Amino acid sequence: MSGVARRTVVSAAGGAGLVAALAACGSGGGSGTDGKGGSGGGADAPAEAGAPLAKTADIPVGGGKVIDGRGVVITQPKAGEFKAFSSTCTHQGCAVSGVADGVITCPCHQSLFDFSDGSVKGGPATAPLPPTPIQVDGDSITLA
Repeated sequence: MSGVARRTVVSAAGGAGLVAALAACGSGGGSGTDGKGGSGGGADAPAEAGAPLAKTADIPVGGGKVIDGRGVVITQPKAGEFKAFSSTCTHQGCAVSGVADGVITCPCHQSLFDFSDGSVKGGPATAPLPPTPIQVDGDSITLA
């Protein structure tokens, strides 16, 4: 080596690894968009107003659907009543994974949210999913 001590090279390499590890565990985002609760990655990008999110037929009555890559989960608590919420869990920013039995579920730590109003039904989350304004026009659901 040209005047650089081995300890300096190892220390620099270790520091770079630490930076990469901390970046993967950052507080800025979530678990990615795969809905599997892995580590790293950011939260889904929010959809733009007027951009189509789904067809009404895609959202089952008494259920819902996470709109992959759009940062939104849409539910239909009653026939013709559509609700939308952020798909980012309020606990640690993971993407929620699905809707079943009236509950929106986060796979990371099993937080549960009511599909009709986004309220917390089971922790560790303590804050509800924020509502997302949508508009239903015919059979198309868009952001309002």
